[in-house]
Amino acid sequence: MSSTQALTLTNPQNGNLAFKVFSFEDNNHFDHLQRNNYYSLIWVTKGTGKIKADFSEYDFDENVLLAFSPYQPFMICAAQPLEGIAIHFHPDFYCIHMHQKEVSCNGVLFNNIYQPPYTHIDETASATFDLIITQIKNEMQRHELAQYELLVSYLKVILITASRLKTEQLQEQTSAIPNTKEPIILQNLKEAIEEHFKTKHSPSHYAEHLNISAKALAKLTKTHFNKTLTDLIAERIIIEAKRELYLTNKAVKEIAYELGYDDEHYFSRFFKTNADVSPQLYRETVGFAKQTPLTGI
Repeated sequence: MSSTQALTLTNPQNGNLAFKVFSFEDNNHFDHLQRNNYYSLIWVTKGTGKIKADFSEYDFDENVLLAFSPYQPFMICAAQPLEGIAIHFHPDFYCIHMHQKEVSCNGVLFNNIYQPPYTHIDETASATFDLIITQIKNEMQRHELAQYELLVSYLKVILITASRLKTEQLQEQTSAIPNTKEPIILQNLKEAIEEHFKTKHSPSHYAEHLNISAKALAKLTKTHFNKTLTDLIAERIIIEAKRELYLTNKAVKEIAYELGYDDEHYFSRFFKTNADVSPQLYRETVGFAKQTPLTGI
């Protein structure tokens, strides 16, 4: 059996998935490339394997929470039969960009281009998740007044708990194991990418900016981030493009120009190569930021 107890809410305006929770007892659901137009939280309670996400591969053990953004490519290759819970939610149901101050998961759980897309779940968080997921399932079967508001509150608890846990684990990792601490040059690189990704798209620009050879910087980047510098730059550009496509009504040409692309068609090809959909289709399927909740779900 690939999934059990699947509970799904749809958007009454377009019939698309809004929120879904289900248990899984093997890897059939995730053993092929996923590029979904919604966020995914996959809590693996039993089993081990590899995650293929974006440009990298990562090993994982049981009791991890995997987090993926809309159209982020991923696939799970199980070494042992997997068990767990999956939660899918569309940005129209809950947008992490619009509510960043509330949950602070963007750049931690999601869209964190420098860290593996998972968080180790300890016993305390496991107990919290078990309780909240039970409440979510109960609520989804009731269809009562204010269901949307209550489900969003439950989702926030999961996101906040996991974000705090991942932040703590990263701090503990760097302080407990000296060799895991990033060289200062990579901390400077991250700051440089954040400051210049809209105008500097070539790895050589960053090597020159940091006064290091391109070859040496490439080796450091691959060793510490498990990605090439080209991949990191591309991911950062795509994250910003997705944010703009969702949060604003700017034309694709305007977004392209703001991200340093004079040729809209070149930018659209670059976006499609990395996101597997065109900018326009991304906007149409992920949606344009709606401030009104999905009442009537």
